[in-house]
Amino acid sequence: MEFSQILPDDENNRLLKTRTHPSDWINPKPVGKYNLVVIGAGTAGLVTAAGAAGLGAKVALIEKHLMGGDCLNYGCIPSKTLIRSSKIVNELKNAKEFGIKVDGEIDIDFASVMERVRRIRAQISHVDSAQRFKDLGVDVFLGSAFFQSSNSVEVNSEILHFNKAVVATGARSAKPSIEGLEEVGYLTNETVFSLTEKPQKLAVIGAGPIGCELAQAFSRLGSEVTLIHKNQHILDKEDFEAAEIIQKVFFEEGIKLITGAQILGVRKNLGKKAITYRIENSESKEESFDEILVAAGRRPNVDNLGLENVEVDFDDRKGIKVNDYLQTSNSSIYAAGDICMDWKFTHAADAAARIVIQNALFMGKKKLSDLTIPWCTYTDPEIAHVGITENQARNKGVSIQTVSLSLDHLDRAITDSQSKGLIKVHLAKGSDRILGATIVAANAGDMISEITLAMVHKIGLSSISSVIHPYPTQAEIIKKSADAYRKTLLTPMVKKLFQWWLNITR
Repeated sequence: MEFSQILPDDENNRLLKTRTHPSDWINPKPVGKYNLVVIGAGTAGLVTAAGAAGLGAKVALIEKHLMGGDCLNYGCIPSKTLIRSSKIVNELKNAKEFGIKVDGEIDIDFASVMERVRRIRAQISHVDSAQRFKDLGVDVFLGSAFFQSSNSVEVNSEILHFNKAVVATGARSAKPSIEGLEEVGYLTNETVFSLTEKPQKLAVIGAGPIGCELAQAFSRLGSEVTLIHKNQHILDKEDFEAAEIIQKVFFEEGIKLITGAQILGVRKNLGKKAITYRIENSESKEESFDEILVAAGRRPNVDNLGLENVEVDFDDRKGIKVNDYLQTSNSSIYAAGDICMDWKFTHAADAAARIVIQNALFMGKKKLSDLTIPWCTYTDPEIAHVGITENQARNKGVSIQTVSLSLDHLDRAITDSQSKGLIKVHLAKGSDRILGATIVAANAGDMISEITLAMVHKIGLSSISSVIHPYPTQAEIIKKSADAYRKTLLTPMVKKLFQWWLNITR
């Protein structure tokens, strides 16, 4: 989406544009050689530019669309703002369970919900603004970047010379090859937050994290949602038991799931958008919708950068190829974030940017593979994960033992009526060393950091047992998992030794 097409044209979006791509912005005149030229002002680019400038480097930052990238404009910020409104609706619907009577139907003002999304986004945008980065000492260039040589890049007919460069152009929503889809029109995460009218019937294609988060949010806000997925189970990259909990919640909330589906085509039908699909070898079916939201993966933004001119290897699907130091096939050029990484998360891009600063400017040897990256899918309940999964351990031949507990018997989960959840902690066989974990809980994203901290600093699960957790909290499930592990150490032989000791000390 071009930066000039921020819709609707209201005061919130005008403020967003004024900050993230001001129409009156005058690019600075390049002076000398830059220590670092950063292409792309999403999370990876912004952190790289600000961090390098803060260390005294001469930095240029180039952005052709909106400063802030996906996270601010089309991802984390707008989606979580929308999800918050949808959670309020769900709490009101279930208020009777808590002894609170809500008279009449819940009046959802969809236009106001979306206005709040735009307002919050605009409110936060000052942090990523062109002016703020100029004030940090970064030369901000608005325009398209194109590599001319291994030490120069062109932007708006100006040539910037550099010692090192970083490509952080991110990724965009992938366009599935479905007959008729382009002609009929569809939404992606880049356009869905421009809606001002609620789609009565919404089809969501793709049941990964983005598809599932938005499917649940729109369903709770009153849309009749059908989630269509090519595989047999939603969130199929997550732990199966964890994804199964979310799938059951979706059924209970009235989201229609069509899994194992092959979409044959899309056409216009009486003002609607009709999708024809087939499940395995059954007959094809057709259903009509007001809107179609495509959330079927991401594609790296590698086009029109002149990467061929500087011998940077890349793939149209996987992005720029980097080594463990985030260095491309051209030793003067690095990459960070969604353009080159499997972990397409804001916090992963932030961590990668810090690696790039050290390696590109200070001949550091920081490795991407050394990072321990947690992630969270913000459905309700949330799924958070860090480290290895059971499937990965099995495929790699890694012997693990798993401590698994349900939230069914956790007091705080029961008091909150949020007992649909679990924790699974994977340990190296024969020790308490944590190799990975999955948490399904209302605030799993907040809870997983305790496990991540333990993994990074090599704190065994047994040690967490001695850490006092406030009661009652849902995070107490982590301590309970540690207690459960310690109980496994109480073998029959150990019990006999204890009994012998107690007998002689009576």
